[in-house]
This record gives sequence, structure tokens and C-alpha cells, in this order.
Amino acid sequence: MTIDHIDLARVDLNLLVALDALLAERSVTRAASRIGIGQSAMSSALARLRVLFEDELLTRAPEGMRPTPRALALAEPVRALLRQVQVLVRRDEAFDPRSVVRTFTISLPDSTEVLLGPRLLAYLRQEAPGISLLLRSVDRDHILQEIDADRVDLAIGLSFRGQMHHKQRLLYLDSYVCLFNAALLGLAPPISLDDYLRFPHVLTSLRETAHGVVDDALARLGLSRTLAVTSPRFLAVPFLVRSAPVLTTMQARLAHLFAATLGLTVSPAPVDLDEVAVAMLWHASYDDDPAHRWLRDLLRRLADEGPA
Repeated sequence: MTIDHIDLARVDLNLLVALDALLAERSVTRAASRIGIGQSAMSSALARLRVLFEDELLTRAPEGMRPTPRALALAEPVRALLRQVQVLVRRDEAFDPRSVVRTFTISLPDSTEVLLGPRLLAYLRQEAPGISLLLRSVDRDHILQEIDADRVDLAIGLSFRGQMHHKQRLLYLDSYVCLFNAALLGLAPPISLDDYLRFPHVLTSLRETAHGVVDDALARLGLSRTLAVTSPRFLAVPFLVRSAPVLTTMQARLAHLFAATLGLTVSPAPVDLDEVAVAMLWHASYDDDPAHRWLRDLLRRLADEGPA
């Protein structure tokens, strides 16, 4: 397609920056603060955008400003275009992690945080001291919107169902094992299926529902288990297991770390369970961002090394 330079010259790129901020924040005040201009300047930019696109773009609603269908259709192309422009103007700059000053917001479960967080932080302080992390829990019901709104740079978790403008990369594979206090249960590995069902279980559920992959596997055998506790926090589970005659089924990397730290026992699970695929998810507009790509590669490298 031939570029119409005269027509294109009438478009102020700053208007697209303003539009991206408005669509992310759904508020003139917050959008103005996001890009460092005054509220009146942002209101003026919105007025010019409405003329440019011949659409209201954002209308008032009880919850703030609501984007029109035209605005929603523009959101991803505008974000991708601005990211490409940013990469283009920075392309000749050699990426040096030691000189980067940036905060990355990462949504992840506490299981991944305890597995990778300590080594990630140690590496960053040594090799990239200007990079800081804002770690948040994963809200699986809203994580895609959080990424689209640029409030989360990277998400880590299981089975993300992204859209075309989301990118995923496998971080690591893991298996399930059992974790228990051998002294309280009077068991030694490997435990039998009968023993597995004889004692009550502790379940970790990020959705806070009393049902997990173990229950599905047991149901296929016509069996069920007794749950003593369901918790959304992986880090609480080993302390629960250490204090009572219960057992839990969790990812092997985490279980071995807890066993070594708290004197617990690990056993293969006596029921067939699929491998766990832990993945990274990010917005496609960050695919070629040097710092973002460097962080993804670093996380994959740390994951490949396994727990410290």
C-alpha cells in the first residue's frame, strides 16, 4: 500500500500516545498523569482524537469512561504501533542490563515466587541493579485485561488462554508428588493408593474451590478423597502438613524444597497425574522490547537450572 504522506502528516503521533493512555486508564485524569501532561491538555487531545476518527471513542459511564466499539477496535493496533515505534527509535542502542532503570510488574503464584524469586532477585542486584520488581498475585479472571491495560508486564501460571495479541512461552515442566510428615502418618515412601486415601488431604486452589486435578483423577477410578483444608496459598501448605496427620499433592520442585527446609517426606503420587506446564504470558507489543526479552530469557534460564 502506497503511503499518502500528505494525509499522514496531519496525524500527530502524540495523539495516539494519548489514545493508548485513555483506553488503558478509562479516565482523562489518570491518562494525563500516566503520560505526564495536564488534565486540560488530555481533554484537548481527546477532542482532537474524536475529530480524527469521527467517533466519540470514550463516553461517560457510572464506572468511568466507556470505550466505544470503534475505540475497542483501535486499542490493539495502536498499542502495537506505538511499541514498534519505540523499538524502532531504540534499535541502534546496545542493550546493557547494568544501565537499565525500569520496574517490571509480574503476576505470579506464590509457588513460582518462592522457587524463582530469590535467585532472580540475587541476579538482578548483581547484574541489573536498576531493574526492580513489583510482584502481584495472579487474578486469573482479569489477567488478560491487566496485560492489555499495561498494568502487568508479565504473567506466570498454568494454562493461560490468551488471544492473538498475547504471547506465551513455556517456563518449565513439573510433575506432582505427595508431601507429608512421616512421623505423624507412620508412612514411608512410596505410599500406596490405600494409604493415600486413608488420610485427609490439604488442597491448594487458586480459585478457592474444593476440587483439584487429584479429584478428577480419582473420580476416573471411581474413588474420592477427604479434604481437611483448602487454601489459596502454597506457602501455608507445608506448615499445615508438618503440624497434622494429613498429606498434600503438589508440584515436585516445590515439594522437594519444602521437604529439605522443614524435614518433610516426599513420595511419588499413587495416582496418574499429567505433567504441569508453567508458562509466561505477555502482550505481543513487548515481544521485541530488549529489556522485556532479556527478562523472559533470564527467567527461563533460572527455571532450567532448577531450585537452588
